[in-house]
Amino acid sequence: MSVTSGAKRKEGGIGETMRVIFHALIIALVIRTFLFQPFNIPSGSMKETLLVGDYLFVSKYSYGYSHYSLPLSPRLFSGRVWASPPDRGDVVVFRLPKDDSTDYIKRVIGLPGDRIQMIDGVVHINGVAVKRERIEDFIETEEGRGAQRVKRWRETLPNGVSYTTLDLVDTGFYDNTPVYEVPEGHYFMMGDNRDNSTDSRVLSQVGYVPFENIIGRAQIIFFSILEGEPAWHVWSWPWAVRWSRLFTIVR
Repeated sequence: MSVTSGAKRKEGGIGETMRVIFHALIIALVIRTFLFQPFNIPSGSMKETLLVGDYLFVSKYSYGYSHYSLPLSPRLFSGRVWASPPDRGDVVVFRLPKDDSTDYIKRVIGLPGDRIQMIDGVVHINGVAVKRERIEDFIETEEGRGAQRVKRWRETLPNGVSYTTLDLVDTGFYDNTPVYEVPEGHYFMMGDNRDNSTDSRVLSQVGYVPFENIIGRAQIIFFSILEGEPAWHVWSWPWAVRWSRLFTIVR
């Protein structure tokens, strides 16, 4: 009898463990689908706002939900439900229109109906230059070539949103552009590292981003590690983690 009761307890323990795991997976799926999804930054197109090695949470609820909000992105419906349009200056994650299996992260510069143009490195929105002021240089120290100084500007959009941009070269390829007219239902995205960003200025690769393609808004950096350091190398964390960036708000 004792052997039988022990077996039942063992079976009950396994069943309880499986139920806990199942419930945990369901909760994680709900959180990832409707609330927050983690992303990491693989490139320097958003420096210095976001650095290679940053890990952040993106709020899925900020702009409502499209089929891209769902795991594996099944086309169960079109458009967005509970839609709330992004504001100018938001940092957003979106699916690349030319390849909707690829996630990009950029800043919203142009809204539907806007006319966007770069003139001598300055963003113009509807014919008006965006205010910017030169601030202290950004010091690049993580790319293995010693300290490098990069010009840095503080840019302020018409709605008052302010952030910094980097200017790697004085005459970048997209420092002077034609006028881009943002179609209805679309947004114009740009990286903060202006001379090292493939964004809406490159119509053949990114272009105008449909509202449906937006995944969510970048909210908070929950982890950050030096470029080239794998996050799972726990033993390197004491000197490789950028401790000052942990739990900082993305602006």
